[in-house]
Amino acid sequence: MFDDNLQLRERARFFKLSINRYQMEKPIVLIDGKLTEGRSGETLEIIDPSTGETMGELIRGQKEDIDAAVKAANKAFEGEWGKLTALEKGRIIADLGRLILKNTDQLTSIESQDVGKPLSQARNDVIACARYCEFYAGSVDKFHGQTIPYQNGFTVLTLREPHGVTAHIIPWNYPLQIIGRSVIGSLAAGNTVVIKPGEDASLSTLFFGKLCLEAGFPRGTVNIVTGYGEEAGAALASHPGINHLSFTGSSRVGTLVQKAAADNTIPVTLELGGKSPQLVFEDADLERALPFIVNAAIQNAGQTCSAGSRVLIHNPVYEDLVGFLVRKIDALTVGPALEDHALGPLISQKQLTRVKNLLNQASNLQILAKGKLSPNCPKGGFYTLPLLLGNVPPDHCMAQEEIFGPVLSIIRFNSEEEAVRIANNSKYGLVASVWTKDGARQFRVAKKLKAGQVFINNYGAGGGVELPFGGVKGSGYGREKGMEALYGFSSLKTIAINHG
Repeated sequence: MFDDNLQLRERARFFKLSINRYQMEKPIVLIDGKLTEGRSGETLEIIDPSTGETMGELIRGQKEDIDAAVKAANKAFEGEWGKLTALEKGRIIADLGRLILKNTDQLTSIESQDVGKPLSQARNDVIACARYCEFYAGSVDKFHGQTIPYQNGFTVLTLREPHGVTAHIIPWNYPLQIIGRSVIGSLAAGNTVVIKPGEDASLSTLFFGKLCLEAGFPRGTVNIVTGYGEEAGAALASHPGINHLSFTGSSRVGTLVQKAAADNTIPVTLELGGKSPQLVFEDADLERALPFIVNAAIQNAGQTCSAGSRVLIHNPVYEDLVGFLVRKIDALTVGPALEDHALGPLISQKQLTRVKNLLNQASNLQILAKGKLSPNCPKGGFYTLPLLLGNVPPDHCMAQEEIFGPVLSIIRFNSEEEAVRIANNSKYGLVASVWTKDGARQFRVAKKLKAGQVFINNYGAGGGVELPFGGVKGSGYGREKGMEALYGFSSLKTIAINHG
């Protein structure tokens, strides 16, 4: 739970006031260092997922806004930002991290109410964003090329150079976290950026933009245009003035983004979701594993690309672990974001309808456990209960489709080979975890799993800012987070000098 000394009613009042105070007085975008109104004058509503009520407006950005933002970013790259030394860039990024921490309460309140995320989870996201700033601020002057032994009379070296302008299409489920791993990493590599946040949750991104100005980023270095994906997002993905594109979202939209980028022959980093398995063997420490298994599935109401939504259980411990899981899931409560329950609402009515439609296909499955609604849930909120489904066939849609809701599917297995086969039986390959005390099995299974990250006796490693993140197969390609992200956000130049 969120750790403060306010009573629930006072806490809710504080955070609602904070939204009103720190939300822009009128809808704005950030272009060329200025918080300005959009060119079309059109807006879209901001909906509070906890109540279903309108709580503000966003600029409905158009092609003209994107064009202005890209031009400003190019100007900054060729100008003031591009001329700064790595040390100077690092200091500005470090200042941004300190400002994020200074404004933790404000950003927490905005992220919580805008996304529908429980306060404690929103606070963790804010702190993680600041941590990305700390990490990359210390990395900018330690990221460099190499010299290569070659023929006599030659000196050959490589340089790491920024792409130029990078575009970032940010989803609604983890705005600040994904800004940290994507935008901050790109800035550290020397690029300038244009951000299109998810239309369902843009407020924390806009506040982030204000902090960028306060931190001293030269005008045009960071630009933010809100709006719909099919309008502002499509215009950004296809703009000939961008040099790299980072996208996190659905496989369907990811395909469209790739096609748009291909027309301009620019590199793309894609993170397209997952159906991540958690493999629990007979020698696992079940008490230690239990909170990880549950949290990996229900965090942010299951609206997490890396959610561990499939739990594969070795038959000898099936009954014991399922008993633990039933009690844990039954005890979970769902409620308004500002009340900081285990789960908040889903992001929108559209998402709620999608989850319900998928669950209709699971009517033949056994529901082993179900959470409960808080009595304070407003009727207009987008709430769904966490579910534990038992003995799910590996080919069932509940074991194959990314639900993006708090649904945990249980699958039995009888051998290590069967567990690996079931785990890899997915179009996705983002994250996996393995629970076993057998050291040989740990490495053996980890090497066989088709996933971008494999965790042994844990899940997520506490966020892992330092750990490269990305998928294989339908989960996308390219890596963000850690030093590896800097390679993706830069290009390599080889210089061969013949000096005789």
